[in-house]
Amino acid sequence: MSGIPFQTIDWNKIVKTEHPGTSGIAYSQTLQLGGLRIRKVSYSENYIADHWCQKGHIVHCLEGNFSTEFENGQKVKLTKGMSFIVSDNLSSHRSVSNTYTELLIIDGDFLNQ
Repeated sequence: MSGIPFQTIDWNKIVKTEHPGTSGIAYSQTLQLGGLRIRKVSYSENYIADHWCQKGHIVHCLEGNFSTEFENGQKVKLTKGMSFIVSDNLSSHRSVSNTYTELLIIDGDFLNQ
């Protein structure tokens, strides 16, 4: 993750892909820089992820609010301005949102165990 030159990210120019959840839809825009992935993700109302994720992330809530649910039943709610961080394989989690939510998500090799 070294040698990344200064650059700006114009999210308006990055293709948006659609990812249906168990309910609702997630839209993702991705910038890949070697082992670093930066995404802007939005959840529609009533979004529930269709899988349990074991990947590590740094997640920052830009707009709205959502809950991170864990397979053990625990839930953590994040609102605008809040963040969470977790390394790979340290939790099995998924996102749930009742309202439109926008996130900035950063992950990559640096979160490997």
